[in-house]
Amino acid sequence: AERQRERRLAAAAPASVPLSARSQTKRRAVLPPALLPRLPSSPPHRPSGNMAGLSSSISSFGRCTHAVVRALPESLCQHALRREKGKEVDFARAEREYQLLVGVLKSKLGLQVLELPADESLPDCVFVEDVAVVCEETALLTRPGAPSRRKEVDAMKRALESLNLNIVEMTDENATLDGGDVLFTGREFFVGLSNRTNRRGAEILADTFKDYAVSTVPVHGALHLKSFCSMAGPNLIAIGSSEAAQKALKTMQQMSDHRYDKLTVPDDSAANCVYLNIPGKGHILLHRAPEEYPESAKVFEKLKDHMLIPIACTELEKIDGSLTCTSVLINKTSEL
Repeated sequence: AERQRERRLAAAAPASVPLSARSQTKRRAVLPPALLPRLPSSPPHRPSGNMAGLSSSISSFGRCTHAVVRALPESLCQHALRREKGKEVDFARAEREYQLLVGVLKSKLGLQVLELPADESLPDCVFVEDVAVVCEETALLTRPGAPSRRKEVDAMKRALESLNLNIVEMTDENATLDGGDVLFTGREFFVGLSNRTNRRGAEILADTFKDYAVSTVPVHGALHLKSFCSMAGPNLIAIGSSEAAQKALKTMQQMSDHRYDKLTVPDDSAANCVYLNIPGKGHILLHRAPEEYPESAKVFEKLKDHMLIPIACTELEKIDGSLTCTSVLINKTSEL
């Protein structure tokens, strides 16, 4: 039982360092994040696949009852952060694309959608995924890597409190974490180490979700880990074809004790999709529209067991947005 409670954070080593030389951090529930003990390198311990909690999470992967979204502020057109200067955002079209997504979640899939109001002083606030990581009944409020985004957490906190979730706040000023760097597979977490997320943030996430192994993955050439990957179904990782995406996938395969299936698409941006498992509706996949990425759409069409719903994200992609960015999905199993 004690071994089952122990977890190690397996940090991905640079290519020139053998995997056996990875550094790990041992975490204990009784210690606050600032006091996490550091241990020398050793083979990572991962929770047993026979644990009741892990088995339950795998069987319920993709289940969702609620979604938290946030309206678009007009300020995003001129002031939202972006990695590179590019085309101007068409706000009216971005609004239509956003409303289509919200309509699918609410009307087509039957989720209870909590829509937070836009805040013109927070031009990136539509990207709610970055400010909260929710797993089962626990929500970790993050500390976004961009200082201009940190006040976005306040409205999310109120929304998640209204759902009676267990709230954990990331207050360590040495930590940064964007939810776009967090990939949960139902078995474990992969956390991208990017310009927005650091190792300390990954450590705090690992300390928050103690039943799951957590591995870090260096991210190069993209904003977030999920800029080129996501879960397209139970045990199925959608991954882009770029060298950066394939390198990250290789790292995840090396770090994990589990073998995942993969769905490789030609376009990195199209690899970011939203999988849900809705009772009475089955496997649902929201994916980028064929008019945006026709070759990648053909790959998704091979998923015969999924209900495929194409969603355009053309305008928000101009400011580094993707399909998973604009919602926080929650599966409430207890009474509100």
